[in-house]
Amino acid sequence: MFPRGRKLLLGVSGGISAYKSCDLLRRLQEQGFIVDVVPTSASLNFVGKATWEALSGRKVLTDLWSEVEKVPHILMAKENDLIVIAPTTADLLAKLASGRADDLLTNIVLASTAPKILVPAMHTEMWSNPATVANVKTLQDRGFIVVAPDEGRMTGSDVGVGRYPEVSKIIEIINLTTHITADLAGKKILITAGGTREPIDPIRFIGNRSSGRQGFALAAAAASRGAQVHLIAANTDLPVIEGVTITSVETADQMAAVLEYEFSECDALIMSAAVADAKVANYSEQKIKKENLDVVSFSKNPDILRNLSEKKKPGQIIVGFAAETISGLAELQQRGEEKLVSKSLDLIYVNNVSDGAVFGSENTQGLIIDKNHNVIKVPQISKDTLSDILLDQLVGKLS
Repeated sequence: MFPRGRKLLLGVSGGISAYKSCDLLRRLQEQGFIVDVVPTSASLNFVGKATWEALSGRKVLTDLWSEVEKVPHILMAKENDLIVIAPTTADLLAKLASGRADDLLTNIVLASTAPKILVPAMHTEMWSNPATVANVKTLQDRGFIVVAPDEGRMTGSDVGVGRYPEVSKIIEIINLTTHITADLAGKKILITAGGTREPIDPIRFIGNRSSGRQGFALAAAAASRGAQVHLIAANTDLPVIEGVTITSVETADQMAAVLEYEFSECDALIMSAAVADAKVANYSEQKIKKENLDVVSFSKNPDILRNLSEKKKPGQIIVGFAAETISGLAELQQRGEEKLVSKSLDLIYVNNVSDGAVFGSENTQGLIIDKNHNVIKVPQISKDTLSDILLDQLVGKLS
């Protein structure tokens, strides 16, 4: 499971400016992209495989004959939301225009239906050659986005059009193409998900119905907007989100311990987990026989959200969630505002979970309330959509 819209393939062809794509890779990661690098064999003369693996943190394949059992050119064509080739040499432009597929990169391009951005870089004479001009026109007619090269110093003492564009210009075009802005770049977001479980004995526990879907959707959405995300997941079986740090916990005390350690370093906390209000006071190290299960004693769990709110630093934002069994919107809003105030939150999402609604579902509905008592009524929508609405509100408050 990848952050939506943020899985990108960076192709690198054999031009002297290949080294500049190392900086592009870093900047893309700062924008929240997960990046697969596919260098051509010629480009490895300028930047080696080890460099790309070290910078991307991912395995790099350099030919068609590695991991053939996984059919990597098809797998990578399907997995990536966007293909960027920087630099794109005159030779590669010619190959792509003719539909050739004689290496891993060109096979992926031919198999992919994702948007494709080409970043040509070559000497002026090569860029202005009629063959190159015709190839660029052909590719543009087929839907490729071609970033015009800059003018400036080339290899040696030459000056002219054909220079590798500024990285900021490439990223601007990438963000326009993906229609996703990295408005949380540089921010550390702490998110909780799932439902805590409190053990009665080694076999039994008290828990709740939370699946963790909303927290995972929030984590994926925040990562796709460039945030550094740490997800604290309680008892979930959802797939890992690449690019998101995940810490698994079971009990409320375990979740509180992780939050206590991490909270001071985050810009925002989104507490979407359903945390048990109480734990078993008379926990048994041995399985309790059913005839002795007449009485289970409870003690209160600490109010994690309220305790963290008391330690909040200026500029930090805390978002809470509240699940209620109330049918009327007016009463739901009142309950949400009470919790917003009592826990000193900046924002709360409150919803009605009567008759098993919301928990485990793909959809949700409820109210978003901020500390200025502004209310957004959320109709029946997907949890992915709610995530982006909540993050829109969060970005405004972080600003």
